[in-house]
Amino acid sequence: MTSPQQDSAVPEPQAAPEAPAAAPAVPAGSAEAEQIRSAYAFDGARIHLGALVADGGAGEPDPSVPVNLSVAMLNRHGLIAGATGTGKTRTLQVIAEQAAHAGAAVFVADMKGDLSGIAVPGAASEKLTARAAARGQEWVSRAAPTEFYTLGGQGEGVPIRTTVSDFGPVLMSKVLELNETQESSLGLIFHYADAQGLALLDLKDLRALIQFLTSDEGKGELKGIGGISSATAGVILRSLTAFEASGADVFFGEPAFDTQQLLRTQGGTGIISCLELPGVASRPALFSTFMMWMLAELYQELPEVGDAEVPKLVFFFDEAHLLFKDASKAFLDQVVQTVRLIRSKGVGIFFITQTPKDIPGDVLAQLGNRVQHALRAFTPDDAKALKATAKTFPTSEHDLEEVIPALGTGEAIVTVMSEDGAPTPVAITAVRAPESSMEPAGAEVITAAVAASPLQAQYGTAVDNESAYEILQQRAAKEAEAQDAAAGKGAGPAADGTAAPAERAAKPAAKTASKDEGFFQNPAVKSFLRSAGTVLGREITRGLFGTRRRR
Repeated sequence: MTSPQQDSAVPEPQAAPEAPAAAPAVPAGSAEAEQIRSAYAFDGARIHLGALVADGGAGEPDPSVPVNLSVAMLNRHGLIAGATGTGKTRTLQVIAEQAAHAGAAVFVADMKGDLSGIAVPGAASEKLTARAAARGQEWVSRAAPTEFYTLGGQGEGVPIRTTVSDFGPVLMSKVLELNETQESSLGLIFHYADAQGLALLDLKDLRALIQFLTSDEGKGELKGIGGISSATAGVILRSLTAFEASGADVFFGEPAFDTQQLLRTQGGTGIISCLELPGVASRPALFSTFMMWMLAELYQELPEVGDAEVPKLVFFFDEAHLLFKDASKAFLDQVVQTVRLIRSKGVGIFFITQTPKDIPGDVLAQLGNRVQHALRAFTPDDAKALKATAKTFPTSEHDLEEVIPALGTGEAIVTVMSEDGAPTPVAITAVRAPESSMEPAGAEVITAAVAASPLQAQYGTAVDNESAYEILQQRAAKEAEAQDAAAGKGAGPAADGTAAPAERAAKPAAKTASKDEGFFQNPAVKSFLRSAGTVLGREITRGLFGTRRRR
């Protein structure tokens, strides 16, 4: 991890220093300036977003009128929206680094590889200093301690993996792009595995179980709670095959990542967990669904804390539209429930996307902090989206349909939750500069941070523990040997030179290990499946998205 920098500018648990007032760009006594100055002057710790832009966005930034975000209100969630190239990533960086310096752990996903600089102190320049001063910012070069992660070990970072069982049927259906009927059938398969004590650690365990439950021996197992048609099973297996072929199998397995690691702090500064994602750019559904798995895990594991002065975690969900694309009703319902309830666990979520219309209305209604960068209206659909975006903000004296397209890079329309829970008036804001680097950190920085991480020894090497597939394979061999013994055959080689029973049993087992089809035709498999539940004692319980709830 990178070392935390000296934070002499923030003596209190506050995300940004108050800059000395400069000559105002609008009259100090103007109604707009006084309204914004008062509305955004929070009593507690705050994040400095930038400064009010004078004359309804047509003038220059006024450094005497800061636009802030209350740290205590970060758990009211937020939205950072805008067209590509308008400054969303830098706004994310500004909020994330200040939240970390305020004491909150932070999670960010680096989808395009341009956010890793958050681990490196920024480089000073005359242009940067002038830009900061114009926004009322006393710029300090610093970076928070940063941990780099990667999904399944693809790329640089501490690997994040989870088991198929922990991931759950709803999220698995999302990454396999199943419809609601197929999702229901997959849920039944998970229910059976849980009840029978079958550990689904990786994708081959899931494949093997589906094949068994649709075989002649296994069909009867689900009759009491509903069966699975061969056609549905075939679709699931084909989707699973394509999913594995894309390389996604490395994301499932052990050691499973403990999401509590995302909550760490160091010396009063929150650790920024930066998930490097260039290896999954071609699998956006997988990326977004894994993010939702993390939130579901946190929701299930964290205790209630109510409204804390500093949240435990601020979670930035980049490319948020991917999460909701082609999502089933069950999936959307659980997203809404997670967003609505996780704030009481001390977690704030910021969705980053192009327009508010990318977010379902029930989720959007939970996002109290809004930063809207420019949108362009080149088509009738664009104009419709622009009009809808303007209507999501509180009533303003400005014509937001005119203001939003005219915003420059690094400017935004802002409204946040005040400390009394009411939305602040709309402020046309020039966003401040990040204090960490706006350039990618570079491979050598990431490699050094990963090598120094205390988590690398724990999660760095994949472990292939015994699971349902291996257990059933061994059980089949033992049952075959027992059947031979019962038939009066000796344990040694037969007189005709044929192999011993154990050897004969091992050969078909080895053959079926490389060929999934036919493995579960052995009667011993059915016997084991029926008895495994008794050994386990009780069924796994599941929470949001069908993710496994630990006891």
